[in-house]
Amino acid sequence: MVRALVVIVAMVALAFLPCAVALLITHADELAERVWRACRRGCRRAYARAVDYKVMRGRPSKTLPEVPNGPPIEQVAADLRRLSRQRLGIAMRSTVWFAAVQRAYDERLQQACLSLGVDQHLPDLDGLDRDIERVRIEGELQAAGLVLGSVDADRRQDHC
Repeated sequence: MVRALVVIVAMVALAFLPCAVALLITHADELAERVWRACRRGCRRAYARAVDYKVMRGRPSKTLPEVPNGPPIEQVAADLRRLSRQRLGIAMRSTVWFAAVQRAYDERLQQACLSLGVDQHLPDLDGLDRDIERVRIEGELQAAGLVLGSVDADRRQDHC
């Protein structure tokens, strides 16, 4: 009885083996990309925890620069406001302009996140996921005190 059961299980496994291999092959790229993103996020978080631990223990980390790299946060905020207006205005006339303005806006968002210590994953995403991440980052930057919308735009929204 046990031998018959083992033979039946072996035959079923052999019958479904080609299907499993085909499924694995069709989704291998997607699986590899997800694993790669998870590993990168894990490494970033582990590094951030190690830096925080060193700073909290009173030992400054050698990797933290004493002089900030890049432009001042005020300049980054002004650039973000300018690029945001362009994304809604002249950039809509041409797909090439829109792509260039969007790319510049994303780079400035990344600089602002780096300056304010906000976690972001823009380089890892594209399409709708990237748009959602952009909105999330904008909200976190505003919560951190960065003014992204111009005063005139906020007044116009209040009156409408």
